[in-house]
Amino acid sequence: MKLNFDRKSKDPTYFIQMGYRNGKKTSTRNVARIGKHSELLAQGIKDPLAYAKEKVAEANEEQKNGRVSMEVKLDFDEKVVSSDAMASASSSSNVGYFFLQAVYHQLHLDDFFRDVTKDRKITFDPDEVNRFLTYARILDPDSKLGTYDHLDHYYEQPSFGYQHILRTMDLLSENYDAYIAHLYEQSCRIVKRNHSVCYFDCTNYYFETEQEDTEVDEVTGEILKGFRRYGPSKEHRPNPLVEMGLFIDSQGIPISMCIAGGSDSEQTLAIPLEEKITKMFTGKGKEFIYCADAGLNSLDIRKFNSMGGRAFIVTQSVKKLSDVMKTAVFNDMGYRLLSTGEKTTIDGMKSFDRFDERNLSLYNDLAYKLVSADRAVDTGLTEIVTLKNGKTQEVQSKATLKQTIIVTFSRKMMEYQRRVRNSQIQRAERLLKGLDPETYKKGPNDITRFIRRTSKEERKKGSEPEYVLDRDRIAEEEKYDGYYAIATNLEQEEGEPSQDYVHEILAINGQRYKIEDCFRVMKTNFCARPVFHHTKERITAHFLICYTALLVYRLLEAQLDEYGSKLKSGAKHFTTENIIETLRHMEVANVQDLYYLSTYKGSQTLNALNGIYDLKLDRKYYLPKELNKKLRRIL
Repeated sequence: MKLNFDRKSKDPTYFIQMGYRNGKKTSTRNVARIGKHSELLAQGIKDPLAYAKEKVAEANEEQKNGRVSMEVKLDFDEKVVSSDAMASASSSSNVGYFFLQAVYHQLHLDDFFRDVTKDRKITFDPDEVNRFLTYARILDPDSKLGTYDHLDHYYEQPSFGYQHILRTMDLLSENYDAYIAHLYEQSCRIVKRNHSVCYFDCTNYYFETEQEDTEVDEVTGEILKGFRRYGPSKEHRPNPLVEMGLFIDSQGIPISMCIAGGSDSEQTLAIPLEEKITKMFTGKGKEFIYCADAGLNSLDIRKFNSMGGRAFIVTQSVKKLSDVMKTAVFNDMGYRLLSTGEKTTIDGMKSFDRFDERNLSLYNDLAYKLVSADRAVDTGLTEIVTLKNGKTQEVQSKATLKQTIIVTFSRKMMEYQRRVRNSQIQRAERLLKGLDPETYKKGPNDITRFIRRTSKEERKKGSEPEYVLDRDRIAEEEKYDGYYAIATNLEQEEGEPSQDYVHEILAINGQRYKIEDCFRVMKTNFCARPVFHHTKERITAHFLICYTALLVYRLLEAQLDEYGSKLKSGAKHFTTENIIETLRHMEVANVQDLYYLSTYKGSQTLNALNGIYDLKLDRKYYLPKELNKKLRRIL
């Protein structure tokens, strides 16, 4: 601040003047009136100029201590700034993304983009484009055009064009593998990555079109399948799909990802992606445990993870076991309680009075049995063989693979599954009352699986076929209630109690929910679907942006969890909704370009974020230069 007065006037008025820089705008404004020269003399001040200089010095000292006194005039008849826009927009600016920028800065993506563009004549900053696409995916997910239209919502007010967004996406697609590897390498410097167990899963993303992509071979003219293709979807949407494969570590932080056509088998995605991540890992990091569900445990995957120091823990379908193995499972011998290792029986687990408080621990317990299954055919694994005529066929595998099946039984799970099935049977009975044979279609997993058509032997001669409940199907399904199986090639250490071995395997398998949570965050919180791009390159780039957003968010979440674990009081864990809502609501209002007023309230999440990054974004007022200074620290 400085003194401002008319030096040519005989009776000047003294003001405290403050300079400010708001974005690209630099200006000054009188923020306080000290008084007129004659007025100060009348008050007994002998040297008004010296007095005024003292007041300016005092104001500067107060500013150093974080206090500024200023006079702001309000004109309640003043109108808002007019514009040609069809809809009014908010003039508030988000500063919550500063915390995301702090994480993004640690990934050193500016160095990555500098390296990949050093031989190109590029007039824009792809790193700036990429980081704002990342912030928008977390805080305000929209199409790329929608994101471009709302760039003025951020404090920095970026000025790149929509064409720069598309060019940056092309750069991401061209440098796909290098970009993923760079993210992983730099993330290891932010938090300690634990990839002793790598979790893998796949999911589908649909597109707002009803036609799948086709490509024409330029030489033969043959019509080939494109990238967006029809495939199985849990939503049963009639839309083309693409498939994402994702690897995460035991903390739920992404390691790598891949994108494939919607009709590709997810079984074929795991091994190529594993080969890539083993190149990224160093030293003993190449030895890890592959963990996945029953849809990603083919013979090739299990074989691949039986080499190079790797191992596997995968869900095993009890229904797909061979008859010999099923006999071993249902044979009520050899079961033990997981908590104590004591011998037990399945009949005993099914028959005790669960309403007796003395049986509460037993109700929450598991019975387990270890069964060796070295023959691949015993676990229902298949392989593709080539016939003499050149065609391929899927057959039961005759390979041998050393592995153990851990079979568990839970009374609680059995009752839950039967409760769900009973409600489905009731719905099937209601459906039978008005069933139209012309529209009847039987599904493998819905309630119609319990409905069957009567055979010729069951109905009278000349009578029409009827539809009844399939009691045999219901009884067959009930056999498997409460049973769960896991296949692994991890060997039990000599002398190790079996329940400790089973505890460890179940604990590792129990963390698979984290990868499902990653998909939930991307689809629900980040709105990764539907996708509005149609070329393979842009679609790939879109999911790379979503992947970057997930990585930045997970790293932020990991740091918050670590900080919360050290707190003696207050919140120990912060949910996705807590974090995103806090960052999204952190907006400031510009008051006459002099200062910014916070329009958000404090929270435990905000306290934790400030405790980690020390950005002091829990103030009610900010001077523009203070916010600019905070921003320079993390750019």
